[in-house]
Amino acid sequence: MSFDWSLPYPSSREAVIANNVVATSQPLAAQAGLEMLRRGGNAVDAAIAGAIALTVVEPCANGIGSDAFAIVSDDDGLHGLNASGKSPALFQGNDIQSTGWSPVTVPGAVSGWVALSEKFGVLDFETLFEPALHYANNGFHVSRQTAAGWARGAIKYEGFTSWKETFTSNGTPPSVGDFVTLPDHGKTLQEIAQTLGVSFYHGRLANCMHDAALNEGGLLRFDDLASHTCQWVDPIGVSCGKNTLYELPPNGQGIAALIALGILQLLEADLSSCDTSETLHLQIESMKCAFADAHAYVADPEISGTCEDLLLEDRLKKHAATISVTASDCNQATLPRYSSTVYLAAGDASGRLVSFIQSNFEGFGSGIVIPNTGIALQNRGLGFSSDPNHPNSSAASKRPFHTIIPAMLCDNNGARMAFGVMGGPMQPQGHLQVVCRIMFGNQNPQAALDAPRWKLLGGRKVAIEDGFSEEVYADLRMRGHELEIAAERTVAFGGGQAVYRLSNGLVGASDQRRDGQAVGF
Repeated sequence: MSFDWSLPYPSSREAVIANNVVATSQPLAAQAGLEMLRRGGNAVDAAIAGAIALTVVEPCANGIGSDAFAIVSDDDGLHGLNASGKSPALFQGNDIQSTGWSPVTVPGAVSGWVALSEKFGVLDFETLFEPALHYANNGFHVSRQTAAGWARGAIKYEGFTSWKETFTSNGTPPSVGDFVTLPDHGKTLQEIAQTLGVSFYHGRLANCMHDAALNEGGLLRFDDLASHTCQWVDPIGVSCGKNTLYELPPNGQGIAALIALGILQLLEADLSSCDTSETLHLQIESMKCAFADAHAYVADPEISGTCEDLLLEDRLKKHAATISVTASDCNQATLPRYSSTVYLAAGDASGRLVSFIQSNFEGFGSGIVIPNTGIALQNRGLGFSSDPNHPNSSAASKRPFHTIIPAMLCDNNGARMAFGVMGGPMQPQGHLQVVCRIMFGNQNPQAALDAPRWKLLGGRKVAIEDGFSEEVYADLRMRGHELEIAAERTVAFGGGQAVYRLSNGLVGASDQRRDGQAVGF
């Protein structure tokens, strides 16, 4: 593809063009990945090292107790990894709160690091932990958005003693530029590294989680951890001309982006002008249909399967036929809840690409931190439906609906771009908007991430960033959309990272809505 290399939107970033590239939401983690590449590792080694470092330097959006998903591209094609955990075997599913033990599910990220390293890595597993261990034990400076997330956490988790002891100084969270050490993280990560994750699921660390749950009224048990496995899965895709967008199958919401893209290309509209009210209207309406389907059918893959029948052309045509020139209502219940997430893309000189994402769901997660370990457990149980007849109904030993989704864009020559857009319900919406700008508008990845975005709010309400013309806003209102215009680019509209493979080299792009950066050599 021959991009338009201009930056038509206000931007504080430039694309990085190099043979080896890492892009993620926190600069120190991006550098951790780059260090692995410089030491002879590949893109998978870089992604794992970056992900491990993110549990230390951006703990307000992920942690050792996270889940993770990945798509890896190599000469053998695409490989999907679902490293999400199930609810405990004792789980009742009643009155799931956002904090405490009730929303805790088995953390899967550690198993994902191990599986990726075993299948694709070339560096020793312990080596991948070195940057994270350096920052945990010797300290790091807190970046701006991380400090903001940390401050929100201090309010939310005020009543959680172990959280405060781990993440604050006498109850005070760090400010921008403060120098922080996380020694408990260091000890735990060292143990995970030395045991290849065995301690986390079958040994001392698993016992620590078991004992904490038993002592504090939680339901997580040693057997839940010991029985956990991550799964290799086949990504699913929707073709659009010579391009195909790939997402992971359920229990994630990636299929929503695929449904929306499938509908959009059936509408016989000129989508090359990405900033017109017509294009935005059609994207918005397609996304409403997609969210309704994802909400209705996506669940634990043992129940919902891949949901690929939602991508059948006849079904997409029926959705397309419902879209008119005016706005339709969107049931707010179909929109996933907000989450905090970290995303990382990496590529190496051999052509390998990695799309990786991990999250504790809401900020630091449940507020439960296993004493003296730094393991902050996720609150992913909130992803279950309260409807007992829904395929995603809460139940024991079951994976909940997930918001975090990695993506991969391919063409006739193979994988072309690893990318993701963080932020709960914004993720499939962000995937759709970014990929449309690249596929139809020929925008370069940095411009596609810089561009203003919209986000569904339910009903006919749409949050939309400043940056479109006044005529666009006026016409969208004429069509019935109720607009809430944001004055600046913020994380409320997601935070994207991308690595795009050129014919000779890689382009890395990083969203100015997050602290991160793209780096390369």
